[in-house]
Amino acid sequence: MTIKTNLKRFALSLAASLLIAGAAHADTAKAPIRLATTTSTEQSGLLGWLLPQFTKETGYPVQVMAAGTGQSLKMGENGDADLVMTHAPSAEKKFVDAGFGIEPVHLMYNDFVIVGPAKDPAGLAKLHDAAKGLQAIKEQGQTFISRGDESGTHIKEQTLWQAADVKPEFAGYKSIGQGMGPTLTMASELGAYTLTDRGTWLAYQSKLELAVLLEGDKRLFNPYQVILVNPKRYPDLNTEGARTLKNWLVSEHGQKLIGDFKVAGQALFVADANGK
Repeated sequence: MTIKTNLKRFALSLAASLLIAGAAHADTAKAPIRLATTTSTEQSGLLGWLLPQFTKETGYPVQVMAAGTGQSLKMGENGDADLVMTHAPSAEKKFVDAGFGIEPVHLMYNDFVIVGPAKDPAGLAKLHDAAKGLQAIKEQGQTFISRGDESGTHIKEQTLWQAADVKPEFAGYKSIGQGMGPTLTMASELGAYTLTDRGTWLAYQSKLELAVLLEGDKRLFNPYQVILVNPKRYPDLNTEGARTLKNWLVSEHGQKLIGDFKVAGQALFVADANGK
């Protein structure tokens, strides 16, 4: 038998082996998990840190759909997501109570802060009450940029205006219907104030002409939950994959990874699966 013939047979055998291996991989490939979450978790860089490791360990690819909390929960209600990761406790409770979500678990927390120009013309740095800070922004004729997108941040902002007994309808109030990153960018360009979660702030601060001016008010606490979409409503959901992701995130390993995620040496989130 010639060398040429042997090489031909080897090539054919190799091609057949690759086809068989490819077919076997296709048969065992896991269906993607659709995760509806907030722009703040995506833009902070956290998901880019966590999800490749999850996929490597479990074989499940994850499709991230980032929007405001309201839109993310709506995706769950419509069966367009397998699980949600959001940060608006009142909206999440309604989602679960209405039968759209099951197995809610605490995941992590950070906090909200009010940022603005370093010169601080509204004098927020002297205050420790977020509601009084918003009052000062209006009274001093300053500009406030609102996400205006029904996100968890927007919902929190609305509760603070209510606490301040101020209707956000004054001349300097601008609602832009954008995520946290674009909102921070606009505030920086206009020398305005805005409310942001600390995680996105830390990820963006080096690009902005803004400073943290008001923080520490207990009303600025910002908890995140993970909730499975109810498979009784939508039988075609990837509930097995979603539950695998949820359990991985709240496991000791997943919680450590969340706590280890840092930007410029600062942790962005506190792992909090026990809800303490």
